[in-house]
Amino acid sequence: MIIKVLGPGCRNCQTVYENVLKAVEELERTDITVEYVKEPSEISKYVMVTPGLVIDEVVEHEGKPLPSVDVIKEMIINEEYDFGDGESSGGCGCGGCGC
Repeated sequence: MIIKVLGPGCRNCQTVYENVLKAVEELERTDITVEYVKEPSEISKYVMVTPGLVIDEVVEHEGKPLPSVDVIKEMIINEEYDFGDGESSGGCGCGGCGC
């Protein structure tokens, strides 16, 4: 699994990056690669508002409110869940953004 945090390096983007690292650590996942993407041309391929969070090329979050460690853990778990049709769950699982 590859998780990309998208943002220019501002405080909010750094917070999301740190929350992702903590979520991965708490889940004890060694098979997850976390990337911090700061290049504007790369960011714009995924989101219009930062911070952005992409899991295996699926945009899971954009902008505010910033996802907590627990929300990110749920994103990771939900992204892996297979509903039997060969597709992952997608969506961020927050219940409030309508994704």
